[in-house]
Amino acid sequence: MSLTKKRWDFCREVYARYCSEMSRLSLEIMEVLGESLGVGRAHYRRFFEGNDSIMRLNYYPPCQRPLETLGTGPHCDPTSLTILHQDNVGGLQVHTEGRWRSIRPRADAFVVNIGDTFMALSNGRYKSCLHRAVVNSRVPRKSLAFFLCPEMDKVVAPPGTLVDAANPRAYPDFTWRSLLDFTQKHYRADMKTLEVFSSWIVQQQQPQPART
Repeated sequence: MSLTKKRWDFCREVYARYCSEMSRLSLEIMEVLGESLGVGRAHYRRFFEGNDSIMRLNYYPPCQRPLETLGTGPHCDPTSLTILHQDNVGGLQVHTEGRWRSIRPRADAFVVNIGDTFMALSNGRYKSCLHRAVVNSRVPRKSLAFFLCPEMDKVVAPPGTLVDAANPRAYPDFTWRSLLDFTQKHYRADMKTLEVFSSWIVQQQQPQPART
């Protein structure tokens, strides 16, 4: 076996193990979120036990004009939950209280963000995190991002206990596949993705005028 193949096999093993651990951690987070919403620890865990999650390795090279560009523009993740592991460079910023705030990297901690799909699952009780990535002129930045997603064709809808006269349905039913396709074909992910997607679903469900 060549040294190159050994290295690739090792990388594949580490990658698979990391994904498995992130999936396990995300289910534990879902238990806590379910308990906080009063629907029980098992509700969201069961929903995500079979999942079609995404793992991404991000690389942001140095930029000679860092004030004139962004590594990633302002957006909310369309997925359910993001677990981010940063290197020691920094660059993640979240928008809160009307301003952008930098998230200092910590070797002993992950950054966990709520995404659009879980905002719909909680009927808007939890909000998507608006964030961006800035670059610098000195060193590259790397990060590992695990995105928890439901199974492609599972219907995304909040539990009935989160819907009442004071809190009507905020978003229509949809599947993760339909939202993912929407972001790839019609509308790139940004801070208004779920709002625009919901309007698009309602429009698609309306009767089409008969052709003459």
